[in-house]
Amino acid sequence: MLKTRLIPVLYIMNGLIVRSEGFSYHQNIGNVINEASRYNEWDVDELIYIDISRTGEYDLRRDDLAVKSYSSIEEIIQKISKVCFMPLTFGGGIRSLDQIDMFIRSGADKVTLNTGAFENPRLINKASLKYGAQCIVISIDYRIIDSTPIVFTQFGQHNTQMAVYDWIKQCEDLGAGEIFLNSIDRDGKADGYDEETMRRAAESIKLPVIACGGAGDFYDFVDLVLETGVAAAAAGNIFHFTENSYPRAKKLMKKEGCNVR
Repeated sequence: MLKTRLIPVLYIMNGLIVRSEGFSYHQNIGNVINEASRYNEWDVDELIYIDISRTGEYDLRRDDLAVKSYSSIEEIIQKISKVCFMPLTFGGGIRSLDQIDMFIRSGADKVTLNTGAFENPRLINKASLKYGAQCIVISIDYRIIDSTPIVFTQFGQHNTQMAVYDWIKQCEDLGAGEIFLNSIDRDGKADGYDEETMRRAAESIKLPVIACGGAGDFYDFVDLVLETGVAAAAAGNIFHFTENSYPRAKKLMKKEGCNVR
């Protein structure tokens, strides 16, 4: 049986790591390279970086910032890959195979596709054929509308009116390798995962499902893994603000019967 992964997620906005809440509030909290080095020391299973910059500009080299930013996502990936020795997944704003080429060439092991994949589903198939399904992760942001999880694109701003379960099945058929499922409603709220949606998603497809959105304490990881059958638990804020959070979380998960490394 494959072991369940525990994956830190880092959001990048204009070259800096930010804390996200509800996809609308973003607080600068760190340097992208320093954060990668810290997780490398903790020997994490995997790292996911998602660029949520709205403009594509990376020019925040301001004197009033206490942390350094970088000029492009390409530079960020290159520098992180030199200090990290775990699998690296990068995404954000990808619309073409050329962009995927750049991400992989710069040091990413996998890429996440979100709005670009929804607007052009053929991109999933083309990318999977070129790089292998294991390299293609479909990132899906969703909200609960009338008791149904609905896919939202464009940084969580556009309601596609498509049910999550329909979209993940299409992604599986098109050759995706994994699904990264992120609850907008729970982002940064620390109220626990949306276990119902995660469970149903994991049961409806053969692809590994990575669950994100809502982790408030380490027992949320335990509940998610034991109750839903997801392949991985992902989180951001809890790892930023809790001392030695990753190794402590792993220790608790093992103690509670989770099949983790």
